[in-house]
Amino acid sequence: MKYKLGTMAIAAIMAAGPVMADLVFPSLSYRTGPYAAGGIPFADGYQDYFTMINARDGGIGGVMTRVVECETGYNTEKGVECYEATKGEGSLVYQPLSTGITYQLIPKTTADNIPMHTMGYGRTSAANGDVFSHTFNYPANYWNGASGAIKYLLDENGGDLSGKKIALVYHNSAYGKEPIRTLEELSKKHGFELSLLPVDHPGQEQKSQWLQIRRDRPDNVIMYGWGVMNQVAVQEAANIRFPMENFIGIWWSGSENDVLAAGAAADGYKALTFHNVGSDFPVFDDIQQYVVDAGEAAGAGDQIGTVLYNRGLYAAMLAAEAARTAQGIHGVADITPAMMRDGMEALEITEARMTELGMPNFGPAFKVSCENHGGPGLVGMTQWDADTKTWSMISDFGPSDMEVIQPLIDEDSAAYAAENNIASNC
Repeated sequence: MKYKLGTMAIAAIMAAGPVMADLVFPSLSYRTGPYAAGGIPFADGYQDYFTMINARDGGIGGVMTRVVECETGYNTEKGVECYEATKGEGSLVYQPLSTGITYQLIPKTTADNIPMHTMGYGRTSAANGDVFSHTFNYPANYWNGASGAIKYLLDENGGDLSGKKIALVYHNSAYGKEPIRTLEELSKKHGFELSLLPVDHPGQEQKSQWLQIRRDRPDNVIMYGWGVMNQVAVQEAANIRFPMENFIGIWWSGSENDVLAAGAAADGYKALTFHNVGSDFPVFDDIQQYVVDAGEAAGAGDQIGTVLYNRGLYAAMLAAEAARTAQGIHGVADITPAMMRDGMEALEITEARMTELGMPNFGPAFKVSCENHGGPGLVGMTQWDADTKTWSMISDFGPSDMEVIQPLIDEDSAAYAAENNIASNC
């Protein structure tokens, strides 16, 4: 049935044909499949932001926006099919929301001169714009997340992790394996012992991993999980009485979905982030007025202010600001995907601009360049309060250890360039 849904969605998009004189933002969503609980609020937030700026601002630079959604089911093959079905619509930027789809689309988007934004996921070394001309992963990537976790633990331990034990529980996929090399280098630098505990998709069976954690008694656990894997891990940690304040998830392991099922036992669990939490921002008043109250919400309107809704909203804001930047660079309102790429490469997000957008301190201030498609890699920490059922920021957005990360980016991107005969882009 899932395949039928995807096929029908693609057929409908192709039959509809292109509609001109608008700015097209494709949404490779997954409202079905094992990761739908995470895909739905992100897709809702992404679409609702564009609905809002159409109603409130008359689009971007006087041109209305249009979100073209195609269901992938978090399936790489379907994701590529969605890309092929929608790219002819004038799609300005792709956000695959999947590391697997990202790896397949890097060469395709480059050849087709269409930019791709893999915000907080995908191939980390795509931060090197000199090699990956059309892929962007600002404002932070998986290696920034790994470094951010260790930096937080260093701050919590007086700057010394020597002799500590840290376990990585990770989704046994390209996504979950991303931080391993970074953590290995950081373990050498700071003297902690690293253990690796893979969890196979979809992650419902983790007894052996948590029995090992109970036996080895690591000081801290870091998790790179997604979907039901996160819920199971939090519950298993509670079952062995692992201290939740010593359990840190990457940003894809830090939503309400991941902790609510465990109830009070999840209290104190922590997760990294590259954007703020909650709904206490003026932009949400506009979402309520122009989208929800107008009956135009992408979903039921009950996800507003949740972590993954906010992430979709943030991704849409960054895309809209890149489009606005591209319009300014090229002096035209109806921009092409190639122009959009230029706007993304020249993007600068300031605190003043975020305040103008009703999103003060919603994310870190950053700028992009030809050489650096990843931004400065600033990450913060959040913590779950089971009593109030809310996430709170417990640290500011702070820097990553680029002395460790940059050589890894250079090494991996150089290997990719050699394999694919890529000359310098900058």
